[in-house]
Amino acid sequence: MSLNPDHLLTFIAVAEAANISRAAKALHLSQPAVSRAMRDLEDILGVKLLERGRRGVAPTPFGAALARRARGMI
Repeated sequence: MSLNPDHLLTFIAVAEAANISRAAKALHLSQPAVSRAMRDLEDILGVKLLERGRRGVAPTPFGAALARRARGMI
């Protein structure tokens, strides 16, 4: 599997929404598809990007850095 722009767009939406379900709705995707995309992106990069909790998600320090860089690239 390789990194594609959709991974980054999805990650930015999740990081900004701090919630996978809200990001999925904004992207017109299903929640499982967004969750899978985030797991795939973490596998591709080999790092944890999101801290998952009961109330949503928050970027890890690496995830926050990636979100800033990805926004600049897209």
